[in-house]
Amino acid sequence: QVQLEESGGGLVQAGGSLRLSCAANGSIFSLNAVGWFRQAPGKQREYVAGITSGGSTDYERSVNGRFTIFRDNARKSVYLQMNGLKPEDTGVYYCNADLMAEGGRMYYDYWGHGTQVTVSS
Repeated sequence: QVQLEESGGGLVQAGGSLRLSCAANGSIFSLNAVGWFRQAPGKQREYVAGITSGGSTDYERSVNGRFTIFRDNARKSVYLQMNGLKPEDTGVYYCNADLMAEGGRMYYDYWGHGTQVTVSS
């Protein structure tokens, strides 16, 4: 089966950095457009950053200038470098992707299961 796996979350002080990874398993042939989303307790899931197949990026306004999304297609991975973290960045971060599985089946808006990011003040 296909699987997206997030990693890299943890506990960090305000002003610190984390790098999140979204890795495709061997059942995935390629990742297309990929986005990072986050959800704080009691809040709706919100968009953080996205990257297209061609490498174009966009960011939610509150993270623009602090976060960088990039990809390594050879490793079938997408990363979110988070610098200057703030307590309001706390939440579960999810990877979402359009992807092609081995065998050619397309998946749209396929979710990973999240990684916790906690930023202390």
